Amino acid sequence: MAIKFKSAFILLLTGFFLLQSCSGSLEAKEEVYLPLVKVLKAENKRFEHKIQVQGNVETDKDVMLNAEMGGTITRIHVREGQFVSAGQVLVSLDVSVLNSNANEIKIQLSYAKYMLGKQKELKDRGVGSEFDYESAKSQVEALKSRLGSFNTQRGKASITAPFSGVVDILYAKDGQAVGPQNPLLRLVNNKNVEIKANISEKHFAAISVGTTVIVSFPNYNDTSINLVVNTIGKYIEPVNRTFSITANLNNNTVFLPNMLAELTITDMTVENALVIASSAIIKDPENNDFIYVATKKKGNNYSIRKVIVQVVEKFDGEAFVKVLEGKLKVADLVVTEGAKGITKKDIVGIKKSNL
Repeated sequence: MAIKFKSAFILLLTGFFLLQSCSGSLEAKEEVYLPLVKVLKAENKRFEHKIQVQGNVETDKDVMLNAEMGGTITRIHVREGQFVSAGQVLVSLDVSVLNSNANEIKIQLSYAKYMLGKQKELKDRGVGSEFDYESAKSQVEALKSRLGSFNTQRGKASITAPFSGVVDILYAKDGQAVGPQNPLLRLVNNKNVEIKANISEKHFAAISVGTTVIVSFPNYNDTSINLVVNTIGKYIEPVNRTFSITANLNNNTVFLPNMLAELTITDMTVENALVIASSAIIKDPENNDFIYVATKKKGNNYSIRKVIVQVVEKFDGEAFVKVLEGKLKVADLVVTEGAKGITKKDIVGIKKSNL
């Protein structure tokens, strides 16, 4: 009888421990399967929205100098990489034929002037005709005009620098025969350049002359400089709906024409904005933007509530919002990760790495 009683007691005790073990397992399972989320606090702070567009370095002092007349190059006065001054002779063409023709015209002009003088004497004495005098005068004027034309052509035989700059590339060679419009050299002056970009017309009202622009050069060691908008285009391109802006860069010693530039322009600044992480914003079936806000209950248990918001603007992972329905205040915990897998009836936990 005592043996049966002991056996029953042992079985009862064993069942109790098994029950406790099962209860502990259920609690553990409940903790394991608690939805886990990440949160960030809502903030009241300065919010800036910026637009980023691609641009180019440009200069109006980048020209290809050509021959204006045919001829043979007799001398190249410069070399690649040389700095030249405005008006300096760069290339000379053969002008021997022009000189010969000009000398011939000079001889004819000298004789024509002599004949004009004789006709004037005859006219003054009353024995010469008005017709002969005017013919001689016309001949002098015609020869002067032809001589001036030859002198102009001789001037075109010397290619001069239209502005001060550096000879970038020489295409011509001594003794080479060239024709009109043949390229001879490229002349560049990069001292004063401009950064030019095209911007969507939706930003037109936010940009004006004097707006600050941060210009970076991704292919030049990520260098960035601060400039201001100097000009704004007065025309919207109908194809891509953009307008142009330029920012001047003076005393430049580094950047080259056609170099890639990236412009960052601040088009919105709000000093006291309600800011949350943009990753927290999701859409409901009615196409409303909303967020979940977590409120601490006990331990790592948090209840959540739905807050419908209006997104004013987003930038760099942050969103400036206004509350349309619900409550959201500074320091509230906004769910930024795991929100799509929960509902407002759920109890959630916050990931330990987020605490």
